[in-house]
Amino acid sequence: MKHRTFVWFILPSLAAMTLFIALPIVSVFIQSLFVGHEQVLVVSKSCGPFGCQESTAVDLEATEKLREEAPLGRFNGLGTYLNRSHLAFAEIGVAWAETDSFGEFWKVVGDLPFYRALAFTLTYTAIVTPMVILLGLAIALGVNALPKLLKGPSIFVSLLPFLVTPLVGSLILFWMVDGDGVIGATIQVLFNDPNLSLKASATLTWTMLIVYGIWHTLPFSFITFYAGLQTVPDDILEAAKVDGASKWERTVHVVVPHLMPLVSFVTLMLLMDNFRVFEPIVSFSAEAHARSLSWIIYNDLRESGNPLYGSAGATSMLTIIGVVILLSPVLVRTWRDFNRKAH
Repeated sequence: MKHRTFVWFILPSLAAMTLFIALPIVSVFIQSLFVGHEQVLVVSKSCGPFGCQESTAVDLEATEKLREEAPLGRFNGLGTYLNRSHLAFAEIGVAWAETDSFGEFWKVVGDLPFYRALAFTLTYTAIVTPMVILLGLAIALGVNALPKLLKGPSIFVSLLPFLVTPLVGSLILFWMVDGDGVIGATIQVLFNDPNLSLKASATLTWTMLIVYGIWHTLPFSFITFYAGLQTVPDDILEAAKVDGASKWERTVHVVVPHLMPLVSFVTLMLLMDNFRVFEPIVSFSAEAHARSLSWIIYNDLRESGNPLYGSAGATSMLTIIGVVILLSPVLVRTWRDFNRKAH
């Protein structure tokens, strides 16, 4: 393709990406450098027969004038990024100096809001992503080996979790694990403990959210790999079979290498999707034990008097940086594979 033709070919996509991705990110970064104006207070003194008293009131006119002069707020630079709600460098320095062991240090760091949310987000992503890829590939191989009569119903049943919206699906599981639900009541009977609840501890809550994440995301991985299996050359499989390769060896040395581009694609999509986990936390009302970076952004926007100011913007930028770091190894590998095939 000629350079001029290529430029015109990608121009609509570049324009859309600039308008809907690049410019909003720049806007969020700029807003994250500002915080809301402090209210202008006026102290007045009133005296009476029993003495004088001072009273403090908000000067609404002066406060509104201040906001009109600087609509973005008061410039705070990187202060929002460094405060206790985010990177908390000062608190980490104090914890490092005052704690006697790594266990105590990490316990203090784990109680900081941003790092607590980061720990859950990374744990959720690190467990759900590989499990969904492995189970999706296993189910795709199993369905692909079924007789034609059973393939249609099997595919339909396998896709059901993906057809349910995340909010509705998590609410259904939330009711099931409740003390009066099917799963919750069964567990209480099995352990002979009427007070046992899956929502009672952080470990059980994390486990419940991770299980839901695998269940809900698995159909995407399955259907992608199943479609890829239809493109595996039959002549190569027959040649491997003639050479004495077992079914396991054909899968490992022929099928899996053929699906590697799809594995990279599925990994990229799952990493981005899992890193922004949000709906299950809200549906499960799990904020007490599990908070993600996306939940912090949502909470900042909900509680802030003006959502344009720093806290939510700073968390958003840190989340974007985290996604870029997380995706870098996969993107580098994909680029190297592309260059190797090109040569």
